[in-house]
Amino acid sequence: MYRKRAIKQFSELRKISRKKAKGMRLAAEGWKEDWKLLITTIMSARSRDETTIPVAENLFKKYGSVRNLASASLKDIEDVIKKVNFYRNKAKSVKRCAEVLVEEYSGKVPYDINQLVKLPGVGRKTANVFLSERGGKAIAVDTHVFYISRKLDWSSGKNADKVESDLMELFPKSYWSKLNPVLVRFGKSYMSKKEKDDLLERIKKVK
Repeated sequence: MYRKRAIKQFSELRKISRKKAKGMRLAAEGWKEDWKLLITTIMSARSRDETTIPVAENLFKKYGSVRNLASASLKDIEDVIKKVNFYRNKAKSVKRCAEVLVEEYSGKVPYDINQLVKLPGVGRKTANVFLSERGGKAIAVDTHVFYISRKLDWSSGKNADKVESDLMELFPKSYWSKLNPVLVRFGKSYMSKKEKDDLLERIKKVK
């Protein structure tokens, strides 16, 4: 019964997101090549998508293959991505991740979460974003997903791993990859915390 209610609440969030966030591109969307998707997702952590996307486009324009990126100097990568937050640490992760992909995976990104999380700069959230964007059954829990899930009583988890586990139990697998994009768009559409919380309270009452 509670699963049906959660699905209805999700449907309300999706309707609002489609209306309020029409045309909004998230950082992980629109990349045809796996390595570009992964590198962009690494750079997007704690940075605005609106900033990350053009930075990623400039990086890939300069380094057109994962092998070229792996061979780039750390200083050159820093110069290209300096508009994203924590760019120095991210430049190290980007370069090292590209190197490992070339050295251990022949330039291919693995589709196994246990291998993904071993790559430099790739945590569970980044791995799940990658997998869900490529059609895998995964739920990426970022700040938006964490906050909204707790507000709607989908989870009482106090960390991202517990929220992910609760969401996997609550929602059918067919919903897993849809959760993050919808909730992120909803979260990004409302700058006012009060406006967002008022809407969530209304959605919470959906039976």
